[in-house]
Amino acid sequence: METTLTSPSKREMERAYRSSDTSYDGIFYLAVRTTGIFCKPSCSARKPDPKNVEYYTSPKEAIFAGYRPCKRCRPLDPNGKPPEWVAELLTKIDADPIARYSDAVLRSIGIEPARARRYFLKNYAMTFQAYCRGRRLGKALEQIRLGTDLDDIALGYGYNSHSGFREAFVRTFGQPPGRSRAADCIVATWIESPLGPLIAAATSEGICLLEFIDRRMLEAQFATLRKHFTCAIVPNQNDHIKQLKNELAGYFDGTVKKFSVKLVYPGTQFQQKVWSELLKIPYGGTTSYEEVAQRIGSPTASRAVGTANGMNRIAIVIPCHRVVNKNGELGGYGGGLRRKQMLLRMECGEHIFN
Repeated sequence: METTLTSPSKREMERAYRSSDTSYDGIFYLAVRTTGIFCKPSCSARKPDPKNVEYYTSPKEAIFAGYRPCKRCRPLDPNGKPPEWVAELLTKIDADPIARYSDAVLRSIGIEPARARRYFLKNYAMTFQAYCRGRRLGKALEQIRLGTDLDDIALGYGYNSHSGFREAFVRTFGQPPGRSRAADCIVATWIESPLGPLIAAATSEGICLLEFIDRRMLEAQFATLRKHFTCAIVPNQNDHIKQLKNELAGYFDGTVKKFSVKLVYPGTQFQQKVWSELLKIPYGGTTSYEEVAQRIGSPTASRAVGTANGMNRIAIVIPCHRVVNKNGELGGYGGGLRRKQMLLRMECGEHIFN
């Protein structure tokens, strides 16, 4: 396979940002846990301790991980300075990342929605609403990541009233915080990985979600979980998530080739047949949509198999990344083709995360 999507090694990225190497600008971005800011490698700001640094291949990944762009090096703009109207809009969003910017709101501040969509898509590789969604979701997940107690999350959101926090909590998790301490909750937490941050969720029976933070369907997946399990999703973790974290760490360092954590994946009968079949694809192997269709007894349903594959809510563990086109091309992947390529290369024995 082509290797053009491979990220530099961690050692190389550390050297690049320590020396402010401009040749790496646009190749990767560094995010600093202690400040919540992400920068270009060439940023002139004080160099952070490597233990506090995370690396991303795009601004979108950093934003969906909860980081905000540096005001000194301006990593969102290739020339270091966006147009005035964009700069003012970014400033507004940074001041209140939880705010919603509907078309009506944009027009009220003198910005045509279509203009914002075009600019963000062309320059940041995401729509304006995707950027806003990432900032909102990142702010919420920042609290999960820090393990903040529910009683303290209101302060993390920057609300002066419990009613304001309650509204934000309901938007994010689907149920008021007062009800979220019930035993029958879905618990969700943040998991870091070499391919970017993931969010995991579990019931008392097993893992029900594992997705990359920047996946566009993430909010819809949360809504589907609430519908299937009729309970709230709250920041926390249980024994299933702890086991998943350990197994994922082993998977990425090459010592775990088969997951044993318990899974719960409700869906239609057809979807469950597809997902169960995916679990049979061996580590390091691939199969086609047509082959999966034949194995579940629906040889003419390869297109429906592709749809079910894309609806898989438990990435990596239910290995939808091992399903490729009949001609050997990668096909689609909810987490992005770069990640699919790197997962397959890693499973084939390449040491790409060292």
